[in-house]
Amino acid sequence: MLQDSFGRVHDYLRISLTDHCNFRCTYCMPQEEMEWMPQSKLMSKEEILTLAETFVGLGVKKIRLTGGEPLVRKEFPEILERLAAFPVELTLTTNGVLIHKHIEVLKKAGVRSVNVSLDTLNREKFLKLTRRDQFDRVWENMLLLLREGFRVKVNAVALHGLIEEEICDFVAMTERLPIHMRFIEFMPFAGNHWQSKKVVTAAQMLDLVKEKYEIVKLEDKKHDTAKKYKVPGFEGTFAFITTMSENFCAGCNRIRLTADGKIKNCLFGKEELDLLIALRRGENVEEIIRLSISRKHKALGGQFDPDYLKANPEAIENRSMIKIGG
Repeated sequence: MLQDSFGRVHDYLRISLTDHCNFRCTYCMPQEEMEWMPQSKLMSKEEILTLAETFVGLGVKKIRLTGGEPLVRKEFPEILERLAAFPVELTLTTNGVLIHKHIEVLKKAGVRSVNVSLDTLNREKFLKLTRRDQFDRVWENMLLLLREGFRVKVNAVALHGLIEEEICDFVAMTERLPIHMRFIEFMPFAGNHWQSKKVVTAAQMLDLVKEKYEIVKLEDKKHDTAKKYKVPGFEGTFAFITTMSENFCAGCNRIRLTADGKIKNCLFGKEELDLLIALRRGENVEEIIRLSISRKHKALGGQFDPDYLKANPEAIENRSMIKIGG
């Protein structure tokens, strides 16, 4: 069991398979020409599986595969198939553009839930945000997942100047589609030009939804990061991930493994320990994992005040989102 000094048990591992992505979303990867990590510094297929097995032995019960975009890794099908042999729940976060090529692999591996990132329902805005003209493909693949019986969560970063005019359109989408729509408050990472005034809070978004719909609050579970709601009679639900306005650090059970084999005990933490180098040297990886968890801060990586209005983005030390993994 992996328990930190605040009594939080960590049983949910997010593994970044690659720092590469076929989109160029401005809030995640600010530069079109990124410097990718050299292959020698990335975890090999076997190293991913070895580290995953170690985490499972320490009590991890759920593994989410992320990127960059995880589906651009050529070995994705084999990695997923071999992870499926572990006694864990497997899931995935993707931009959705390659789902049609991997739908059978996902089904065979027992994946039942997929998170799809989609920040706008407008084709022109999608192109501007991602710098890729792939809206129709993402939309069709989202519908494909639903037809194949997957639980689909749609993640939209609440970008100021965009979400305000589209939030009710996203909620309307849940009327006939059993989609679980989630709005994520804009978070600070290296290079994404975060400012507190760019944050649209869950409370502000909820007020916008209430102007058009009657809504009901749904029950949230212990480790949920999203506060869930529903319009009565609608097939799907919607929710808010309130990282900035109301953090949920007290119930955190998450660990992150970056594509270059660093363990991050918090999305916002600057501290990283190198599991990949230790593994290659034949050192005791389990001890390093336990050390990382024992050092976890109480909230927000110990980097900024729970009042996001007081956060100084220039003082936050972290990677860009694509270098961490979703």
